[in-house]
Amino acid sequence: MVRFLFQSVISVVVTVFLVSILLFFMLDPSDGEILVKILGIESTPAQRESLARQLGLEIPVLQRYADWMIGNDFRARRLIGQDITQLNNPSSGDLEWWIDQGEGRYVQYQLGEGGELSVLVRNEDGTYTAEPAGDVWWEEDGKEVFWGIDDEGRAAKWIKGEGAIAYVSTQTGWQEIPGAPVQYIPLVKGVLRGDGGVSLRTNRPISNTIPTRAANTFILAGAAFIFVMPLALLFGIIAGINEGKLIDRTISIFGLIGTSTPEFVTGLILIFIFAIQLRWLPALAIDTAGGGLTVRLLTLPVLTLTAVELGYVIRMTRASMVDVMKAPYIRTAIIKGMPFRRVVFRHAVRNALMAPITIIMLHINYFIGGIVVVEILFGYPGLGDYIYKSAIFGDVYGLGASAIVTVLVAISTRLIGDLVYTFINPRIRYS
Repeated sequence: MVRFLFQSVISVVVTVFLVSILLFFMLDPSDGEILVKILGIESTPAQRESLARQLGLEIPVLQRYADWMIGNDFRARRLIGQDITQLNNPSSGDLEWWIDQGEGRYVQYQLGEGGELSVLVRNEDGTYTAEPAGDVWWEEDGKEVFWGIDDEGRAAKWIKGEGAIAYVSTQTGWQEIPGAPVQYIPLVKGVLRGDGGVSLRTNRPISNTIPTRAANTFILAGAAFIFVMPLALLFGIIAGINEGKLIDRTISIFGLIGTSTPEFVTGLILIFIFAIQLRWLPALAIDTAGGGLTVRLLTLPVLTLTAVELGYVIRMTRASMVDVMKAPYIRTAIIKGMPFRRVVFRHAVRNALMAPITIIMLHINYFIGGIVVVEILFGYPGLGDYIYKSAIFGDVYGLGASAIVTVLVAISTRLIGDLVYTFINPRIRYS
């Protein structure tokens, strides 16, 4: 068992690594398309070049992948020459990078209107006070340079008298800022330390977004799973022990209808009936009143997921139950006079569950794909919706981190299925 678990962990690591590197290089944002999506088609080459520098897209792709996986704060700390740390912003809840100068003093830097650097000293409430930075420059290759953290939380390099032009988004549009840093390093601790960086689409830390989205998805999936599996196994067993009878045919027909109907079709039918015609339930699973996720919001998404998964598991359970009921030891038990109920629940069901559990655990990957469709259809704020929007936008950091989460879920469920076998059938052992 220990060897089996060790091999499973190794397979998880290898799979996650391969998926992450494949996605990162396929969606490399340095081709400029992502810049047009952020700035708009009317943006100028100078604006796109400035944004690419601010996003660190000028850094070679291998270096960016390494930064995303293992972090770059140690490199930035060496360039800045001071300790750096992340602090929570009380207003937004996001973690921000600051230079730690000791004794509770945390600072960032900003170029003032007169072309002089200002130091932004963080207050206890998360706001900051601007002060003159003083003489912070040092000589490098005959130029006066300075490495610090700018007011956007990025490691930045200024050259005195040779500032670049930066374009920043304001309420009135894109504003031209002279004297900007000539080099940026967007700071990230790395996926291996739970930090996927900043989303290119939302401009928010991914580590703050994905846990909430994943929790919403697990609530939806868990509700559907709890609702589907007992019913599917029950109906499958009933159909299996009544092979060829009316109840068997009825259950099989409805199961086939549910399985063959795509999620988006089922969802649209349910929306038309319960939201438009009867007006019993909301068409969108969006919390507009601030009351959180309620039963009313979850009902239609759960029913949509249930319709497909219920029919599939019923058919698998029925087929397995039919095979077990024809086994010699079952026939022998019935001939000897053992009560039929006892034969079914003590001997047949336990052996018949082997195949359905295999299907259930392997089908969770398909279940995740179905959740993506359902979340998009109902506007549900889950991980599936986040994956879809990140993929459409080309947000490699958001999509990569989300993909790693889904891969971990898929592989973990497979491992759980393998372990459940040992409880259902003690004869199974893993070496």
